[in-house]
Amino acid sequence: MSHPSNRNRFLPRPHIWLWMLVFVTYAAAAATVVINAMDAPYRDLQRTPAGVQASQEDRAIGAAQMVALYRARSGAPFSALPAGTTLEVTWPDGSSETLRIVDPLSPTGVVPVKGTQREKR
Repeated sequence: MSHPSNRNRFLPRPHIWLWMLVFVTYAAAAATVVINAMDAPYRDLQRTPAGVQASQEDRAIGAAQMVALYRARSGAPFSALPAGTTLEVTWPDGSSETLRIVDPLSPTGVVPVKGTQREKR
């Protein structure tokens, strides 16, 4: 028969699970960036589409411009917004959608996430 203290030594303590949950939640929240196309400096971009009614290609190009500007303004432009990062974009007409970075090296490496387009409220 094993001693009860030996059994407790190999089971994780409850507070470890709490810290793991906090870490995973923080990591997921840190992977989403919010960009409002009407805020400076994004409103001065030349080809920012009007909103979710624009073609998917135009929205992807507009989002790629905003991502490039975000990276240029960050302290670490080559590590900012890696692949898998999601963006919550509010377009100039007030509509919004979620986009995902699929290829940080491509000028068109940002794609809209289907089903996340919302008209202006």
